[in-house]
Amino acid sequence: MGDLLSARTLAGGFEGVAQQVHGAPLAYLDNAATTHMPRTVRDAMAAFEQESRANIHRGVHTLSQRATDAFEQARARLKRFIGAGAQHELVFTSGTTESLNLVAGGLSDAALALPVLRAGDEIVTTALEHHANLVPWQWAARRSGARLLVLRPDAAGRLHPDDLAQLLGPRTRVFALTACANATGERPPYEALLALAAEAGALTVLDAAQAMAHEVPQLAQLECDFLAFSGHKMYGPMGIGVLAGRRAALERLAPSRLGGDMVEWVSESDAGLAELPARLEGGTPNVAGAVGLAAAADYIDVVGRDAIDAHVRALRAHAVQRLAALPGVTVLAPHANASAIVSFVADGAHPHDIGTLLDAHGIAVRTGHHCAQPLLACLGVGPTTRASFAIYNTHEEVERLAEAVAHALEVLR
Repeated sequence: MGDLLSARTLAGGFEGVAQQVHGAPLAYLDNAATTHMPRTVRDAMAAFEQESRANIHRGVHTLSQRATDAFEQARARLKRFIGAGAQHELVFTSGTTESLNLVAGGLSDAALALPVLRAGDEIVTTALEHHANLVPWQWAARRSGARLLVLRPDAAGRLHPDDLAQLLGPRTRVFALTACANATGERPPYEALLALAAEAGALTVLDAAQAMAHEVPQLAQLECDFLAFSGHKMYGPMGIGVLAGRRAALERLAPSRLGGDMVEWVSESDAGLAELPARLEGGTPNVAGAVGLAAAADYIDVVGRDAIDAHVRALRAHAVQRLAALPGVTVLAPHANASAIVSFVADGAHPHDIGTLLDAHGIAVRTGHHCAQPLLACLGVGPTTRASFAIYNTHEEVERLAEAVAHALEVLR
């Protein structure tokens, strides 16, 4: 089924991955960093720019009304996509990084009459995290005087609820976790971990950036106060993302952007905040990006979440089997079969050199620490080579990847 799905989705307008690079067909295997967009997403954004481009919420003229409607319809569509309930709200941001910074900064802002994070409190995150779900909490701890605790994985890169239980206590205020480790593909049991933290009284934060393209966590089914993700990792545009969560939790955040549209009234000496979601969306938003992100959600549902998930998992399993069979190659988290990411290290070859030689064969992968240095340190490895899969990738491309890695190792050794 897998390559049939790829052929069908390629026909749907992924021209960017159908090009040639260095005289070879492009095998774009850097989807954990950024996916390409189907034609339907590009068309939706172009239609907005051509027919409805105007600023939102402020104008009584026709184009402003069209733009406002398009923006709010995109919000409603994405709330349905993530399974938000009546108790949830969705805020548009520039991406996962801004979303997580908004939470960490908003909970520790000294301007709040009663900040959530204060001296002596505890924040728990994990060693699986992208730096965007670690560094903001480091700063929040410094600002508030709270203590930062890190849940570390076992030698295979797995997280365990029993280990989290030992870190949770009466002063735990926040637990922040990834839905998928972008450096290894490890999919932690986030449902159980979030529930455990919520039972302890902590606010819970889920970085779902690497899950939204295929697994799509459902907000109402999780003990999750804040959910963050980006458009460019789920076949949508760059520069747009989401912070969704329980309205009661979002109302506890201090806004990070002050100015137009996030205030109800303003005097020379004070201002009153608008209701959610406007209070957290100060300034002119990326309306075309929101329209494109909603179109990406439509595209995923038309192709089918289960079909996409099965396809990328099959490609990942194929890649693990072929790469692990190469002499001197170690695949990280080979057991992590619920993801679209495979990372590996090779004896006697630096990842940057491997990546450069793969590029010469038209194969695009990511090399380095993948913004996850603490995780790779826990696993006792340095930089890695990472391939990550999407709906337009094929098993033939996995074979090309394995053969090109084997050739690169021969050259480098």
